[in-house]
Formats: sequence, C-alpha cells, structure tokens
Amino acid sequence: MKSSIEQHIAEFLEWKEINRGRAPRTVQVYGLALARLGQFLGGQDHLTATHDQLVLFTGKWLYDRGLRDPLSRKTHVSAVREFYKWLAGRGLVRGNPAEHVAHPRVGRRLPRVMTLGHAEQLMWAPDYSTFEGVRDAAMIALLMGCGLRVSGLTGLNESNVQPAVVDGEQRLTLRTIEKGGKERQIPIPTQADLLLRVYLQHPALAEIDRTLPSGDKVLFVSTKNRSVPAHEYHGEARRLRRKGVLRMIQTYGRRIGLPQEIAHPHALRHMFGTELAEEDVPTITAANLMGHTDPKNTAIYQHLAMRKLTRTLDKANPLAKMKTPVSDLLSSIKKG
Repeated sequence: MKSSIEQHIAEFLEWKEINRGRAPRTVQVYGLALARLGQFLGGQDHLTATHDQLVLFTGKWLYDRGLRDPLSRKTHVSAVREFYKWLAGRGLVRGNPAEHVAHPRVGRRLPRVMTLGHAEQLMWAPDYSTFEGVRDAAMIALLMGCGLRVSGLTGLNESNVQPAVVDGEQRLTLRTIEKGGKERQIPIPTQADLLLRVYLQHPALAEIDRTLPSGDKVLFVSTKNRSVPAHEYHGEARRLRRKGVLRMIQTYGRRIGLPQEIAHPHALRHMFGTELAEEDVPTITAANLMGHTDPKNTAIYQHLAMRKLTRTLDKANPLAKMKTPVSDLLSSIKKG
C-alpha cells in the first residue's frame, strides 16, 4: 500500500502528464526529485513541511549527497514548487511553503559542437549494405539536417512524414512533436530526404509489423529487444527508443574516434544551430527551425559561429589594415 506522499506524488505526476501535457521524460525527472524529497522528510508528513525545510532539501541536503551541479538542483526546485502548488490548489496544504524557494543560479554553458569534419565521418560510419545501416544513416541525417531533438525523432510515425511540392520539386517534410508537446513542421534537406526514402522503401522494413492501433506505423524501428517477448514484438513495441539512438551514436563515435563529450545526439542539434548562425540566418527564422519558443535560446549559437567570426575578424581588425613586421611573411605563406 502506498504511503500518503507516494500517493500524492503519483497523482501529481499523472496530472502533469495528462492534464498539463508534459513529456514523459519531464515526468520521470520530477518523479525522481520528489522521491528524494520523501527520503529527506523520512516519516514526516509532507503536508506539514515548512519553507525552511524545503530550502534545506533543495540546497545543502542535495549538495551533501553529490548533486553539486546547480542545474541538477534547479530541477528539484521546480519539481518541489510545482508539487506544493498542486497540493495547495487541492486544498491539502495551507498556503504554499515552496512558493518562495529560490532556484540556484546557473551559469549558461556553451554547448560543445561537433565539427563538420566529424559529422561527415559520422555520415559515412553506417554500413549502407545493411538495413540497420540505412536506418541509422536516415536517423543521423534527420538529427543533423533538421536539428531534431531525440524525443522528436523517436516519436515519429509514418504519418509525420508528409509530401510537399517546393519550387516544382517533390520534397518531404516532417511534422514533429517535441519538448513541451509543441508541434512544428520542418522541411527535410535533400540528402536526408533521399536517405529517408531509401529507408522507407527497404525490403526489410516491409517485413516488420510496426502498425499501431490507429493504423499509423512507427517510423524508426528497433531490430533487437530482448525485454519484449517475440509474440509481442510488434507495433509500439518496435519503436526505437532514446537510449537506442544514444547507443547508436556512441558506437559509431568510438569507431571513428569521436570525442566522448560530443558523441551524443544533441551534439548534432547544436551543430545544426551553429551552422544556421554561420550562414547569418535571422534569429527568428533559426528559432522556428529549431523549435525554440524563446529566441534567446537560439541566440547562444551566435557565440559558436567561429567561421563567421574569424572571417569578420581577419578582415576588420586593425592589424589587417596596416603593415606589420609579419605582413610580408603572411603574404608569402598565402601565395605558397
């Protein structure tokens, strides 16, 4: 039998997912944070927790247990604040002891970006003579060419791939639902378009039962899943999950010598954003392409656009406009 706090947490998480439309990943993270709150409170009734106790939990208590990164504690603050707001809304607590629990200050980190050279190696890494290789290449191309989040990629069904005529040419577009349940329509680059068509027309895919109750079909399928009995390995059970995509990128990353810190799917999204900045794509347009509701999240990629910054600097800096002791040497190097 569930304790009082476990019951309330379960009801809160169900409300977050169903009523508020939060992504399963967000619900999972909130669940972990609130389970830690239960550990902190011990046997104390969570409905009697005070503001000072919640400050202690989200600060020193978590820090002493290894959560030194302010970003990880920030998630716990959000979970606690929303949980007690929900409890207060149901009249289960008087006031809201978590209302003024402050988020820790978090510095914005510049993401590590995969280079075009690494990305090109990654595109050549799959074995295109196999079904898995063609599938992997199509997924990498969509992550790289459309800036998809992994959740957006793995959540795709065949109906999300839609034909369009652009400048008289037959093209494919994606209708994807990503972070926060937001839907967006994305054109697919010609290279990714072709790889996706090859995947969809592969004979091995035709032999896989990936049909959903709605009649739609899972787009990217797994080929091995020992946790699912063979007679149940169809439909939704065939969907390739986030961890499968991560393992795929890591496997190819090791094969081509990709640095570990960029051997993950989100590095491809960061590269997408950076390349938009390199090409001087307006921030509003880039935000639409990346699915950012706040253009400030897109502007960070301007700081990563090193090719554009370097070209501008080489042309506009004062040293470029005068003769220096190394001017003749640089000129001869360029001529050579």
